Amino acid sequence: MTMGRFIALEGGEGVGKSTQGRLLADALRARGLDVVTTREPGGTAGAEAIRMMLLSTEGEGWGARAEALLFAAARADHVDKLIRPAVERGAWVVCDRFVDSSRAYQGGGGGLCDGDVLDLHRIGSEGLLPDLTLLLTVDPAVSAQRLALRDGDVADRIGGRGADYHARVAAAFRAFADAEPTRFGVIDAEGAPDEVHGRIMAALAGILA
Repeated sequence: MTMGRFIALEGGEGVGKSTQGRLLADALRARGLDVVTTREPGGTAGAEAIRMMLLSTEGEGWGARAEALLFAAARADHVDKLIRPAVERGAWVVCDRFVDSSRAYQGGGGGLCDGDVLDLHRIGSEGLLPDLTLLLTVDPAVSAQRLALRDGDVADRIGGRGADYHARVAAAFRAFADAEPTRFGVIDAEGAPDEVHGRIMAALAGILA
């Protein structure tokens, strides 16, 4: 049996990951591939329950260390029950966020050591990494416009943090991509959805061949 592939879409708020994930899944299915779409935190019943806890705007919220632990726990369940089994049966998994979001948000944004975040991932998910991580990037002004259209004045606990926090997140993502150019494909996510989708398919050419 041929092993499947694991593709993650990463980036800050309002870069279009959800839209591009749907377009990518449709394109892969059109090629006759078995495709599973999922998201983080989430994807399984247990992980979705943790998602509600993490993103709720009620109460005082979580510190960066507690957030990292909760994300790692959700991811461990997600990997064990959904991602690994799907890839092992030959499916392509398209995931909206994975461990690099924890590295960028709780690490770059929240100030945790990258090594500590990766240690949690090693313990919880045996260090699983995507075959390809697509980092979608847009100008901050563009993402702000998209978020205003999508969310209005309502944002979740993490998305609603300040501009300085999100600037640190964006810088962390770019640093990861620069450090691992063979795993990351950096995608200019400005322009019409079909244009961005074309750039994503070009980035996938090597593993689709």
